[in-house]
Amino acid sequence: MPLATCMRSLCMWLLLGIAGTAQALEECQLNVSEAQVDFGLMNRLAQHDGAPERLLGERRLSVNVNCPQAEDLSLFYRALAATPQRLQFTEHGSYAIEVGNAVLDGRAVELGLLTAAGQPPVMSATVLEWRPGHGIAPIEQGAVLMGNTLSLQLTLRAWAGVAAIQARDATTWEVSGMLYGASHGRYRELTLRAHFAPVACLPTLSDHGVVDYGTLYAKDLSATNETPLPTRTLRLNVSCDAPIRFGLRMKDNRDGSATGGTDETAYGLDLDASRNKIGRFYLTIDPGEFSADSFPTLYRTDSTSNGVAWSSSTARQIPMAANSLLGFTDKTGVTTGPVSMQTLTGTMRIKTYLAPMQSLDLRDVVRINGSGTLEIVYL
Repeated sequence: MPLATCMRSLCMWLLLGIAGTAQALEECQLNVSEAQVDFGLMNRLAQHDGAPERLLGERRLSVNVNCPQAEDLSLFYRALAATPQRLQFTEHGSYAIEVGNAVLDGRAVELGLLTAAGQPPVMSATVLEWRPGHGIAPIEQGAVLMGNTLSLQLTLRAWAGVAAIQARDATTWEVSGMLYGASHGRYRELTLRAHFAPVACLPTLSDHGVVDYGTLYAKDLSATNETPLPTRTLRLNVSCDAPIRFGLRMKDNRDGSATGGTDETAYGLDLDASRNKIGRFYLTIDPGEFSADSFPTLYRTDSTSNGVAWSSSTARQIPMAANSLLGFTDKTGVTTGPVSMQTLTGTMRIKTYLAPMQSLDLRDVVRINGSGTLEIVYL
């Protein structure tokens, strides 16, 4: 036989051998109804029952194994363990897999929990918790069964620690695990996700937050002394979609325009046409005029360290300071800071002082143009 012909024959034999191996590897099929398991968006970040963890939900999947010949259809799941019963859902959570509804070659069977491939089951039931590092196999009278087809239902449950889900920022958890056959080598990867949104608090003010003194005439105001204007009030309502600790902070949008020196409780009324300071206002909160949830009494507590340390809580009313946080608690004399609450309602008092008229440019209309932003700060 010519050499060229022999070489062509050898190549054909090699190609046929490779094709035959690929076909053998594809004999068994392992399918999962969903490769990505999403537990959705969690936006309730506090619990009322005091439990140390929160159930994020449960999801059900179906698993099917099909082989042309009867084989050991044992399945294993590889992922990081959190406890002897649960798997790790990032460092802040865990999840568990329950397996049941096993049908082997058309008939319902029990399931066995295996410590390793080829080992006898350490326990059996129609529904089992799939322990980390263990396998699942169809069994009968304590022995692992061979078969062509196996179908299972998986129920995945996930939990998160309460402290972990009290997030200030939007967060996504994601972990992966591998489902694989002990004998046929087929595998499928599962990805688990959960999304966390920070709790949302909605503040509202009566009259859209506008305090209107109307038109004032210079002849009715003091030329040489400050003129105090009548105290006005605004109703504050804070509504959160879950109880949470928060503080209030006032920002002066006319910073540097307040009369009376460098008092952090004084907020500016802007400048006139000649850049003269028009006056100042104070925002006073009396805890006795506020209510929250079912607390019988509220006390105010303040922090000048952005929530690191808090003043001893008191019923005293004082103006809000620009560089401080104001919170509420239900106990007097404590320094633990604000208590978690879902709704807060009360009256804020605004006291305004105008500069002496002789210090202002009255050649044109002087507009009282104070502005402040009341912020919610999550703790």
